[in-house]
Amino acid sequence: MKRILVPTDFSEHAEDALKVASQIAKKNDSEIIILHMLELPSQMNDAILGGASIPETMLFMKKANEMLDEVSSRPYLDNIKVTEIVKIDKPIHGIIQVTKDYNADLIIMGSHGSSGVEELLIGSNTEKVVRNSEIPVLVIKKDIANFNTSNIVFASDFSDETKKPFEKLLKFASFFESKIHLVTICTPNSFKPTHTAEKIMNDFITEFNLTNYETHIYNDTNIEKGIINFSNRINADIIGMCTHGRTAFAHFFNGSISEGLVNHAVKPVITFKI
Repeated sequence: MKRILVPTDFSEHAEDALKVASQIAKKNDSEIIILHMLELPSQMNDAILGGASIPETMLFMKKANEMLDEVSSRPYLDNIKVTEIVKIDKPIHGIIQVTKDYNADLIIMGSHGSSGVEELLIGSNTEKVVRNSEIPVLVIKKDIANFNTSNIVFASDFSDETKKPFEKLLKFASFFESKIHLVTICTPNSFKPTHTAEKIMNDFITEFNLTNYETHIYNDTNIEKGIINFSNRINADIIGMCTHGRTAFAHFFNGSISEGLVNHAVKPVITFKI
């Protein structure tokens, strides 16, 4: 893991993400790219395109760079290679483009939790980054003094389309020497007999060289609550989930389930694109 991208709006929650990034970077000798997206008002964009308002634009850029310099001087970033970027663009497009330009391996974003993501990373922007990112996105909900990766929950329907993102999760888990807890959530609307759920999971894992893992079946009133309650029950460190690109989340995590997990789960959530 050579490069970690941390988009920042200079909020407390963005700094929580940066602190986690610093812990990962120190452990793995990674570079951190701190990105601030400068989305100017539409009327200023028009003026810029017309060749005017350059002084105003430069003022915004200067202030953003000064704030990035201040963030980069945080003591917890000592001895870490840090690259600062201020980019004028729409947040989603800019974030995704920087991951490609700098060949980033992981995006770490800060979140309010149940209230959504503050300012730059507000609600729909987080969802769009998760949907569009080709690389894993780790969403951090609070200040974590000691970021742990010992136990990762992977809740899924274990369909064929989840195999590729699961391979990405395996690489992440191997990198951090994590134990993977594969879980099927059974609800009144998606009930499976135990023997059926076990067979689906066992057939799924036969294609992978898994050593440090457990399989589970957990019953709850709905899938989102089941994932959160199961993760709390085993004291998991991270919740892993699949996303389905630009169109929608994988059908197991469709609509409100995936958005609910990102917004409501207190634990960090990491997403892998199908």
